[in-house]
Amino acid sequence: MQWRSLIQTCTGYARRVCRDLDDAIMPERCAFCGTRSSRSECGLCDGCRNDLPWLEHACERCAEPLPLAPPPGVLCGACQQRASPVTMTLAPLRYEFPVDAGLKALKFRRKLHYAPMFAGLLLGTLRRANTDFDALLPVPLHWRRLASRGFNQAVELARPISRRLGVPLLRGVIRHRSTAFQTGLSASARDRNLVRAFRVKRPVAAHHVLVIDDVVTTGATTRHLAAALLARGAEKVSVAAVARATGASR
Repeated sequence: MQWRSLIQTCTGYARRVCRDLDDAIMPERCAFCGTRSSRSECGLCDGCRNDLPWLEHACERCAEPLPLAPPPGVLCGACQQRASPVTMTLAPLRYEFPVDAGLKALKFRRKLHYAPMFAGLLLGTLRRANTDFDALLPVPLHWRRLASRGFNQAVELARPISRRLGVPLLRGVIRHRSTAFQTGLSASARDRNLVRAFRVKRPVAAHHVLVIDDVVTTGATTRHLAAALLARGAEKVSVAAVARATGASR
């Protein structure tokens, strides 16, 4: 027993030394300001984390920001008037500076160091929500856009979440129709742009699929994707995005 205790003590000490050495040689830096940060799940310094545009009150179904917390089960006006295949939308942040700048840098300038930070922020929201999802689906890109960009930002967000939660990524869902960029389109134009854009190639065995995306604007993309998943056997589809666009940011 004494030898076992000694070995455990030495192992713990060695791990701390290696961790401190690694931190001294390659200290973790805040993704936004570059200052040395603690080993938090999202890797942000306390100052930048506190300054983020957190989404405090939102509609449960579409994450539309609301001035006050709604009573349980009460949706925003738009969701009350329109049926949706999406059960719930989670978004920890508003699509405002510096979140919008970080997501654009990730998506269009290949600044992939933002992905684990945003995934960590989203992971905290998912853990607090304590939902029963059993599969993750990053919003697919058409193969032409994927070839042009070189990566799918939704996949970069979903992979670390899948690893940390132990929830598998859903396969066999494609964006088989190339669509125009959604940026600058009206809500109705976005909806028309996505008609029959997604195809689910095999029956979905998962009970509750969580769709992962970087930002929800009008929700058109995730509604069309959710409808395709439900038609192929999913029982529920929810959405998790880093940020929710509002007002002028749409």
